Amino acid sequence: MIQAAMNVILHAGDARIKAEEAIEAAKEKEFDKADALLIEAHDQIVEAHATQTEIIQSEAAGEKHEINLLFIHAQDTLMTIMSELKMSRQIIDLYKALEQRS
Repeated sequence: MIQAAMNVILHAGDARIKAEEAIEAAKEKEFDKADALLIEAHDQIVEAHATQTEIIQSEAAGEKHEINLLFIHAQDTLMTIMSELKMSRQIIDLYKALEQRS
């Protein structure tokens, strides 16, 4: 469980970094770079989510897991960063719209 939790935290954290870099790129009007970074962020979220899903599916199949504070933290981190990624997309879209008005 600890390894799974760390995997979720690692990939979700990497997604957060990529999303932040994407916003910075959009600020500089580097929209292709921003879009590419969002794709990388999404890929990291997919990795984190896959690990979480494996644990949930194993539990549903009857495998018992001890409640683990680190895994709870990992799930919270994943959900928070998934929301941040959605907001990052919206922010970048706003930068694009502002640039088109110029």
